[in-house]
Amino acid sequence: MTQPLVGITGRRRDASVLAAPAGFADAPLDIFFADYATSIARAGGTPVFLPLDGDPADLVGRLDAVLLAGGEDVDPANYGASPAPQLGAIDPARDAFELALTRGALEHDVPLLGICRGQQLLNVALGGTILQHVDGHLQREHRGERTHDVSVVAGTRHAGMYGDRTRVNSFHHQTVERLGDGAVAAAHDADGHVEAIDVPGARALAVQWHPETFGGDPAFDWLVQEGKK
Repeated sequence: MTQPLVGITGRRRDASVLAAPAGFADAPLDIFFADYATSIARAGGTPVFLPLDGDPADLVGRLDAVLLAGGEDVDPANYGASPAPQLGAIDPARDAFELALTRGALEHDVPLLGICRGQQLLNVALGGTILQHVDGHLQREHRGERTHDVSVVAGTRHAGMYGDRTRVNSFHHQTVERLGDGAVAAAHDADGHVEAIDVPGARALAVQWHPETFGGDPAFDWLVQEGKK
């Protein structure tokens, strides 16, 4: 059986972040953390990177699954809010691309996994909002270090993957506020913030933590297995 093709979103920067020749310093550069691709391959999928130049509608028709990766803050204009003072970097072009990709995946029943920013983006695509800043959620430890527990909601797909509690990392300063249409909270931290969402009736779920850093995680197994169907 052919391995499912899983598209990974990422960021666009310029080549000044590399040791590029001076004449290439402003050359556009597409980047993503390789841990995403490694995790997909480990779960039995074929990872491919999705540049912003792609047509989301065309991509949805060719992919078996989609992974919305972490990154910048989602522009508050996408959910009808004004920027908070703590708002970080935004990328409207990436927002537009990923919102179209997400809505296309939901419409055409293409499995979708959102990670960190990807959870927030999925929630916004469903009509939800984002709490623009929470303190104390940016850990200093290594990305693979699990620093806090989350409680998983019974009956969600996450409960089937993680049980009633799991330990995770934390690299975010925003989180889901009002849930989007059809989304349900699947996990919470000790302060009650939403740490995962499920979308019953759709092949879409998300987590606020970064499971790609753990050297194997059931979220990727779920995505790849759904991509085979």
